[in-house]
This record gives sequence, structure tokens and C-alpha cells, in this order.
Amino acid sequence: MANIFDNLVQQLANSGTESPRLEARLLLAEVLNKEPSEIFADIELAPAQDKSLQNLLQRRLSHEPLDKILGKRDFYRATFKVSDKVLSPRPDTETLVEAALRLLPSDNPTTILDLGTGSGCIIESLLLERPSAQGVAIDISPEALQIAADNAVNLGVANRLKFIQASWFYADFATRLAQKFDLIVTNPPYIPTKDIATLMPEVQKYDPLLALDGGTDGFDSYKRIAELAPILLKDGGYILLEAGIGQAEQIAEIFAKQGLQHIATEKDLAGIKRCVVMRK
Repeated sequence: MANIFDNLVQQLANSGTESPRLEARLLLAEVLNKEPSEIFADIELAPAQDKSLQNLLQRRLSHEPLDKILGKRDFYRATFKVSDKVLSPRPDTETLVEAALRLLPSDNPTTILDLGTGSGCIIESLLLERPSAQGVAIDISPEALQIAADNAVNLGVANRLKFIQASWFYADFATRLAQKFDLIVTNPPYIPTKDIATLMPEVQKYDPLLALDGGTDGFDSYKRIAELAPILLKDGGYILLEAGIGQAEQIAEIFAKQGLQHIATEKDLAGIKRCVVMRK
């Protein structure tokens, strides 16, 4: 029998996959119901398992993201359920989580608002690290909120997290929340509409458009959230915003015009200015 593992690695590499050996292990682990560390090159498959593997492989070769195929994604210190109804959690966003944790007291009861929660990966990571914190997660998509709610249950933070289906573009958004927060976190849509068609197939075809399209210049959501931030934040409260490449300075300016103070801009592991920190 041909070496199944090496053959799988070769097919993934030929398709342009950045980490073919890792993805091969993850696909085989899924089929065999094993841990990736248990997968070796001399693995053998039963006919039904091989059929399942070929199905998963064809999906991956069609550029469906691995996490959408497997239905889960590791982020920060936890594993999150995902689907094509939510943005895939990305390592870049961990920059925002780490910056938020530096601002959150470890034992004080604090309130956190997550705007555009998607899978819930940001706020639920924060609640896992800060057991005294309470949160509110907002998303316009009921399907996204259901996934975030399932993740909250799986991670044991559901009793400290409230979910609300809403858009920050609603005229009465702040009134509906009727609460002020110590911290706001958000990874809003920030890709200019004209750039959507140039995205990698994994993003363009399998991440929800609502989570990507930031309007003509990419700043529509930032401008609206900047109007809301002074209303939704407590005095001395912080808002942390993920930024696209080259957007950080303009985001800081947008919020400064609403009276917020620029505290810091945090870079991700690639050196990109990824998280803008503002304070009321």
C-alpha cells in the first residue's frame, strides 16, 4: 500500500497549502478519531475511512478552510466551534485579546461588550481568563449568535455572557443596551468593498460577507462605533479595535474626533499594527 500520509501531504502541497504536513495530520486524525500526535506515516485506513478522507481532501483542495471542514478552530487557549456563518478566528486577533487582558484586573468584577462577536472567540477567551468578568455579545446574525452561545456552554462561561441580536447601525442601539461598560472589544468588518473580490478563496467564499465588508473605504463600522463609544463606555473605560493593514492611524483619528484618547497601538507577530487602544 502506498504511503497514505506522504501522498496526502503531496496533494496538499501541490494545491498551495502552507502547512501540508500539519493539515494532513489533522485530516487523518479527524477520520480516525485520534489526536494529531497519534498520526504516523505508516497509517492504514479501512475502505470507509479512506472514502471519508477523500471527501475531506476534495473539500480542502477546493480551498474550503480546514477549520470549516473540521468545524472547529483553536484560538488563544481554547477550541471554538466554527462554520461558514462566522469569521474564522485568526492568530492576528489574539493580539487584541492579550492587550485586553493587560487592561483587565484579574479579580475585579468588570463588564465587557463584544461588538460583532461571531464565534465568540474574543469575549469568551477574556471571560475564561477573568472569572469575575461579565459580558454582552452582539451580532446581527442569529446563526453566529447560536455558534457563540454553543461555544460559551462548551467553555463554561455561558452564565456570565448575554447574547443580543442587533446591529450597531440601529438608531436606538445604545438605548437598547441600556448599560455602560468597562471595556469594549471589536473586530468589525474592515475590508473595502472593492477589495472583497481579491481575497483568498478561503476567505471570499467561506467567511460571511457581513463580517468582511467595511464599506467603500473600509471604515463604515469604525465611524459608527466611534459615535457609540462615548455613550457605551464608563469614564476611564477602554475600547480595543482590530485594524486591517495600514488602517490603525486613521482608526485612532476617527475615535479621537469623538473625544477618546489614543493609548496604544499593538502590533501582531508579523509586525502589523493590529489593535488600536482608546480610552474615554
